[in-house]
Amino acid sequence: MAPVLLSLLLLLGAAVPEETQAGPYSLSFLYTGLSRPSKGFPSFQATAYLNDQPFFHYDSEGRKAEPLGPWSQVEGMEDWEKESELQKAREDIFMVTLKDIMDHYKDAEGSHTFQGMFGCELRRNKSSGAFWRYAYDGQDFIEFNKEIPAWVALDPAALNTKQKWEAEEVYVQQAKAYLEEECPGMLQRYLEYSRTHLDRQVSPSVSVTSHVAPGKTRTLKCLAYDFYPRGIRLHWTQPGNVQETESGGDVLPNGNGSYQSWVVVGVPAQDRAPHSCHVEHSSLAQPLTIPWDARQEARAEGNVGAQAQ
Repeated sequence: MAPVLLSLLLLLGAAVPEETQAGPYSLSFLYTGLSRPSKGFPSFQATAYLNDQPFFHYDSEGRKAEPLGPWSQVEGMEDWEKESELQKAREDIFMVTLKDIMDHYKDAEGSHTFQGMFGCELRRNKSSGAFWRYAYDGQDFIEFNKEIPAWVALDPAALNTKQKWEAEEVYVQQAKAYLEEECPGMLQRYLEYSRTHLDRQVSPSVSVTSHVAPGKTRTLKCLAYDFYPRGIRLHWTQPGNVQETESGGDVLPNGNGSYQSWVVVGVPAQDRAPHSCHVEHSSLAQPLTIPWDARQEARAEGNVGAQAQ
């Protein structure tokens, strides 16, 4: 996935827990086209997201839009045959654009990737944001500015694409109307079936562990897992002092609709001072503080050594 579009998707997910159950909510589509697909990777695929949750997928092999996760059990949310036809039409346009870019750069050799992401957001039941942008081989290519309105070329080859997409004024107005009217309307309709799932709050499970490599410092790790929504804050503390973490802080999907995150800090191997992991999440009435007990761990290590003898 191109970094520029992956970053946007993660930002959309991170925004979810910042408000109450009035939102924000987002609907976004991520498209990926490959000039030389390999086994197991279709030449074109599209995934739609409600907030940070994938809710349907389409690709050039199956050529069917199919609901994912809990949405596969929902009746009447979408006409999936009609959605499949729409995605087929978008696939054709998308792959023609990829070929046009490759022709411009004479990039027939090698493997190339074209990606697009577009969508909208509702905050307190009002449209508050929309975006539509593309990337070629991981670099910004073209984006739609609905205020002008116009396509803005971010790459030399995108000037050709801009000219093609603006050949008729109606195409520009249709893009603007999609972002400002059609997309928010779809999102409102989807929320009738999805609000309970998107608004759920699942508290994190937290574990604190340590490891000492020979001749090195002690590594303390705090792992939070199985939580939803995505936003979480973790840090290590000593009394009255927030410790500088060495790694971690990323939030990753578990594969079951929940998330995990961790932070790691290094301390001297002989350090017996109190250290605690501080956890903040929207599902918690108050932050969690999970202590690392050096003395208890030392006793456990001693018991293991005695048993080994």
